Amino acid sequence: MMDPVLEFKSVSRSYGSNVVLNGIDIAIHPGEVAGLIGRNGAGKTTLLKIGMGMLYPHSGSVRTFGMSPTDEPVAVKKRIGYVAEDQVLPTGSSIADLIEFHRYLFPQWDGALERQLIERFALDARRKIKDLSKGQAREVALLCAVCHRPELLILDEPAGGLDPATRREFLETSIHLLNQEGTAILFSSHHMGDVERIGGRVILLDHGKVLLDRDLTTLREEICVAMIPRSASVPEAARMEQIPGCLRVRPVFDDWHVVMEGSPESVQRKVSMALGVDDVRCVPMPLEELFIELTGSER
Repeated sequence: MMDPVLEFKSVSRSYGSNVVLNGIDIAIHPGEVAGLIGRNGAGKTTLLKIGMGMLYPHSGSVRTFGMSPTDEPVAVKKRIGYVAEDQVLPTGSSIADLIEFHRYLFPQWDGALERQLIERFALDARRKIKDLSKGQAREVALLCAVCHRPELLILDEPAGGLDPATRREFLETSIHLLNQEGTAILFSSHHMGDVERIGGRVILLDHGKVLLDRDLTTLREEICVAMIPRSASVPEAARMEQIPGCLRVRPVFDDWHVVMEGSPESVQRKVSMALGVDDVRCVPMPLEELFIELTGSER
């Protein structure tokens, strides 16, 4: 396997007494499209900023193209594209001014791709940034992020706040343009449908740790939830958590929900034998349901 373009090793980061990241190990390889998901405050933005060199880890290490992004920021940033929901563009500049500045920063700028995106997004290069809609401003940010053909594209909630049609156009443009050329893409999103549609791999952060890191095919075929009536004489949650392959146990109204690795058929047999209970229903889950099962509160 090729060396990773981005690698976090035992990365931790705190804000005062609040531990946001706690020993994160993730490697992103060339050509991968990885979706980063997690509840608000799970550490997604902090992790992406550490990968960009915008924040230091308090412990552990990060390597981007084998370099420290804080020690060699220029060399790293020349090979990365970055778009974030809260990204601020210079409001007094025109689109043309901003493009000219990025052409200067990146000698490998692709003028043909620039023209293609201006046409695709129907942008008037003479317009000022301050006069653009939220969606148009995000499209300009994407254009500036991808026209130097980066080896790694980092997107932090890039389509947040956009209407569904604009969001889909934005994300599909990002993926189509770059991933076909082997660019690695790491993006965070609250929209599970976006992650399922364009991601190949899902990384779930929860309470500062990686709770799940799987390719989407594996998630669909090899993780399910077993539902067991709480009226059945089953052991306490701690014992259910000891079943091999168990990822989470939580009470939901009248049932125990046990998230397990394995197909529904194999999990049904395993859980029934482990607990001595016949009334076990096992169902596969779409990503949004899996996210709720793994991070949701007890009900």
